[in-house]
Amino acid sequence: MNAKILEIFRSIQGEGPYAGVPQVFVRLFECNMHCVWCDTPASIGDGRREYQELSLEELMARVDVLYDRAHSVSITGGEPLLQKDFLKSFCRALRAKARKVYLDTNGTLPGALQETIKDVDVIAMDIKLPSSTKQKAFWAEHKEFLKIASRKEVFIKAVISLGTAKEDVLKAARLVAGVDPGILLVLQPNYLDMKKGVIEDCLRLQKSCAKILKDVRILPQVHKFMKLR
Repeated sequence: MNAKILEIFRSIQGEGPYAGVPQVFVRLFECNMHCVWCDTPASIGDGRREYQELSLEELMARVDVLYDRAHSVSITGGEPLLQKDFLKSFCRALRAKARKVYLDTNGTLPGALQETIKDVDVIAMDIKLPSSTKQKAFWAEHKEFLKIASRKEVFIKAVISLGTAKEDVLKAARLVAGVDPGILLVLQPNYLDMKKGVIEDCLRLQKSCAKILKDVRILPQVHKFMKLR
């Protein structure tokens, strides 16, 4: 079985509470969403379909070369859970080498997570706010996904754009609180809106969400400021 891989590289994690740690990034190809602010459009699979097909052995060899005391392997996309059968084997192989697995996911495929979660260490889960993504809502899928993800270390990211509706953000906060009010919610300002007032929006939303959750943080994509991948 081969995987569709867009790229493999070493960098620092740029999002959420692990910002700054060194990681090996494995970006899987294809996504089931088309968020308007997507910063990795080549991973979606629309139009040009360019990717590598690698076996588990080939992928592990590439990761081995780059690992060198990294904090973890970030499996991202696209949406990695679309390739759940390969992902299960990859996660098991990483864990067998005592390498921490950091899964970055859009949080819309709970069935695939259920099959994979045993060998995942950290789950960076998006809640896709429809007023931000301009896509359909996934509230039911997100709730089921988070219930499964809460068995492991998990935190939530929600991208805040100028057009993000306050009610969407509060609904996300209430969804998280319904599973565990101690789960971290990261409000991530859309990088493209940073100079247009989105930070002020994030500060107001943080105050509102803090009435629902114990830990709400505003964290931008630091790798963008450092001009890193």
